[in-house]
Amino acid sequence: MVLAAKEGSMRLLLRIIGTLLIACAVILIIIDGTKSLGANALVFTPLSESWTQVNAQSLVVVHEFLTTRLFGPILKPIVDAILGCPGWVVIGVPGLLLAWAGRSRRVRVFIRQDQL
Repeated sequence: MVLAAKEGSMRLLLRIIGTLLIACAVILIIIDGTKSLGANALVFTPLSESWTQVNAQSLVVVHEFLTTRLFGPILKPIVDAILGCPGWVVIGVPGLLLAWAGRSRRVRVFIRQDQL
């Protein structure tokens, strides 16, 4: 019984974190959508630009932390590629995966009205 309670709380935590990430991704896609409407062209804002607008110092600290570690030369191109992708993709995909991982495992049985 205790194991089931822990499993249920973990699923709840995954759903909450996934929902928050999806909400942030929706906000970022709305910002890109309004920029696209204003420019009459598709505009995709990279994650690095969005992060810089929110808190530039934390981006510098995280970038320095990742590139000065043991695998820094290997991580630098990966981090640069992730920061170059649109922010709503980088945040939305993990959000969808977490929400999917925290979904209910119950088997739903659908019956037709004539089977009642």
